[in-house]
Amino acid sequence: MLFYMKDFKENAIFVGMDTIEEKWGLVSASLTKRFGKAADVKAALYVIGLREWGKKKTKKITKEEKLDLMNLAACKILSPDGYFEVQHLDAEGWPVWKQAKALPPMTTKEQELFLMEHIYKYFESERLL
Repeated sequence: MLFYMKDFKENAIFVGMDTIEEKWGLVSASLTKRFGKAADVKAALYVIGLREWGKKKTKKITKEEKLDLMNLAACKILSPDGYFEVQHLDAEGWPVWKQAKALPPMTTKEQELFLMEHIYKYFESERLL
């Protein structure tokens, strides 16, 4: 839902966003512009994981490493709300996360919307939008 005010000419003036889908649209557009492909939640998590890992890609990333990067991203984006916290770095430099509080029960669609909202918050806090 968009919040708007109408001026005296009845033209809608944008003042903010409300829905997760609208916020996600900004993230998706940003990723599409940057990488030239439409981005879904998994792609966004992968990009966040690469960014948070902070190492330059020197070799082809394996499927297992891609999953690790997506897990890193999920923990990172949920940490500001207290769901996860870093315990330490392992021998390879990967953060080891501890679940600090339980995630609420959610359907698959609710999980996707939950992640979209937190991905948006990450992009916003990191000034990527």
